[in-house]
Amino acid sequence: MTELVEPATPGAGPLRPRGAAEPGDPAAAARWCDRCGESVAAGPHGACAAARALEPPRWCAHCRRRMKVQVVPTGWSAVCVEHGEIRG
Repeated sequence: MTELVEPATPGAGPLRPRGAAEPGDPAAAARWCDRCGESVAAGPHGACAAARALEPPRWCAHCRRRMKVQVVPTGWSAVCVEHGEIRG
């Protein structure tokens, strides 16, 4: 089970897993395509970028886990068990 830790300063943001990179950290950059789940270094993802204009992400861009996605008339939410929720 993942252990959550408090942010360095109170009110600085949500809890994050121990050992997770800080949000502004270069190590926190996306390594995986959030639509197809393949490495972003493997080549261009033009078709994925075009599809993402209309669809929510399906894969976590940081850890390559499949996300739980919910689409509602007002938008969408995608939840990674390790990195939390994003909305659009």
